Amino acid sequence: MSVEQQILQWFNHFHTHAEISWKEVETTKKIAEILDDLNVSYRLFNDVTGLVAEIGEGEQCVAVRADIDALWQEVNGVWQANHSCGHDANISMVLGALMLLKDEQLDHRVRFIFQPAEEMGNGSVAAIERGAVDGVSHLFGVHLRPIDEIPFGKVTPAMHHGAAYFLNGTIQGVDAHGARPHQGKNAIDVIMAIQQMLQSLHVSPFTPHSAKLTKIVADGGSVNIIPGAASFSMDVRAQDNATLDDMHAHIERGLQMIRTQYDIDMSWEWVDYTPGAVVSDEAADIAERAIEKVCGKEALAPHIYTPGSDDFHFYTVKKPALKATMIGIGADLAPGLHHPYMTFNHDALYVAAQVLAETLKTPVSVHA
Repeated sequence: MSVEQQILQWFNHFHTHAEISWKEVETTKKIAEILDDLNVSYRLFNDVTGLVAEIGEGEQCVAVRADIDALWQEVNGVWQANHSCGHDANISMVLGALMLLKDEQLDHRVRFIFQPAEEMGNGSVAAIERGAVDGVSHLFGVHLRPIDEIPFGKVTPAMHHGAAYFLNGTIQGVDAHGARPHQGKNAIDVIMAIQQMLQSLHVSPFTPHSAKLTKIVADGGSVNIIPGAASFSMDVRAQDNATLDDMHAHIERGLQMIRTQYDIDMSWEWVDYTPGAVVSDEAADIAERAIEKVCGKEALAPHIYTPGSDDFHFYTVKKPALKATMIGIGADLAPGLHHPYMTFNHDALYVAAQVLAETLKTPVSVHA
């Protein structure tokens, strides 16, 4: 069986046996079985899913990360784990790179990180806490890209993801009869004030950003009851971490003022945070040279800037000395990432494996 055929076989297995965040038990077992068959040593995380493998010798260590979890989605009327973000492809591409490199004479070590729970936004932190990037100088990620970003045959050396915060909140006012609004404290009025506050949030127009309510629940049980209680959710994004921090501070102040203005009980919690990309020029240059060598100069795509987010960037937040970039693979992916019926050109899997292998075997002198 050729390397290309093997990668596709792995992909079909992981696609068929998808598992959600922190539940990737069988996925971890399958990766371990593959590594056993390839005679490659690895270390399980033990208390969480995921593992790391390593090949080569030498003081310096470079690494590549593959996320291994799936989303929970309704597909053909059935709720199930579904790899609509392409993590099944990421696993297979990284295993393919390992297969291409395992018998090469390397003057440095190459670590392969199979990380759980990217979709939860905190799997990378768990991997960091368990030593996944200890001693690593350069880290590379990989991800399929939608067709509206780059087509099949194009590869970008760097993905500049945006930063994101997510918030859940509750409002407790006072219910009232529809004919006597002065006796109540209308939660919908508070929600409208929050929406207006978000619209008045001004940061530099040269930095892509957005802040919006994504869920509102307010129901008095009847059309003539003014609801006092409500819950809401918020999605806040910016292209860079500093802008997101400014937006976070503005929203905090705004919510506190609204709570005082309407004299109601309102609480909120920032439930998740994903940092924006901090791309290393050096790492991106290494990837760029690999893309040109494997695919030709015509295949090299410019850096991509996207409002999407990825917990890959926690690695550089937690380990600022780490030089990192995420490689984006053109695959004619449609209708889009996270769509329950996402499809892509499977020929991209072998292309990506070759680019990753070339990137990871770059001589240590280039890294200096």
